[in-house]
Amino acid sequence: MTAVPSRQRFPVLLLGLCAAFVLFVQTDVGAKASVLGSIKARGKLNCGVSDQVKGFAVADRFGAWRGMDIDFCRAVAAAVLGDSTKVTFKPLPRAHAFRALAAGEIDILSQYTPWSLSHDTEFKVRFVDIYVYDGQGFLVPRSHGLSSALELSGASICAVSDTRAADVVASYFGRQRMRYQLIKKSNWTELLSVYGAGNCMALTGEVTQLAVARRSLAAPVDHVILPEMISKEPLGPAVRIGDPEWFAIVRWVLMALIEAEELGLDSSNVGAMDNSAIEDVRRLLGTGSSLGQSLGLEPGWARRMLESVGNYGEIYERNLGATSELELPRGYNKLWTQGGLMYSVPIR
Repeated sequence: MTAVPSRQRFPVLLLGLCAAFVLFVQTDVGAKASVLGSIKARGKLNCGVSDQVKGFAVADRFGAWRGMDIDFCRAVAAAVLGDSTKVTFKPLPRAHAFRALAAGEIDILSQYTPWSLSHDTEFKVRFVDIYVYDGQGFLVPRSHGLSSALELSGASICAVSDTRAADVVASYFGRQRMRYQLIKKSNWTELLSVYGAGNCMALTGEVTQLAVARRSLAAPVDHVILPEMISKEPLGPAVRIGDPEWFAIVRWVLMALIEAEELGLDSSNVGAMDNSAIEDVRRLLGTGSSLGQSLGLEPGWARRMLESVGNYGEIYERNLGATSELELPRGYNKLWTQGGLMYSVPIR
């Protein structure tokens, strides 16, 4: 066998390395862009949700799901598959949720889990944006006549021991130069019992959690959630890292829900707005527009979503708002035009 001169072997080796690199890049890109393709291939969206948390994800005895988590997943399914029913809900405890998402067991996590730097960087997931502005607050008996957390000086505060809640209370009362007494219990159920028996003046926890707790008391109407939030606990959907196309789809589904409310589009009128005089409305509904094509979505993606679950305001009111079981005012979750923080990036 004739030996190949060394100076001829180098170009051959270089060519081989280049080919291997191109193959690696193509394979890597294909792997990273696989979430939408996998969903379409199986015909179902796999969505991780809260495990029986009122207002967010609750299944009745017939297996029918409802809640903020549920409606958002249905909106995504309607946008990418054209049918809001093509979704499998997987209730997950917080401790397992991020691992399940990173491992590909679910396509999206729409759960009662706060967005924080550590959650966003340590678990190979990325939060898309804020879906509910939540935060720690106080539940008090209406009979005390309190209208502000600033009136709690000298109060006894019920908090779960060895949690961030107690630290947040200490920080808040320290800043306000107010005295307080902390009554701690090892778990939420026991703490709620102590508060219900009148053994502390205020119960502290995330506002959405307090709304659920209020419903479990003997006379919910006799208790009120004070208006202040003393911490930031933003909630929102998350996806695993490595697929920018899927991240963008989920982000723009959320933005479209908010944008629709800003434009006055809802589940009751979306079918009659094709010829609206407002260009932003026609664009969002896909009338004469290819908006969404760059995401791999068909022109009517937002229309299908709104027909299925409504706009952001409808979703909030149905699950958390004044007309829901939890009777929680929108507060920060109002549109920016109404004094809240909900704001859609322009869809154009």
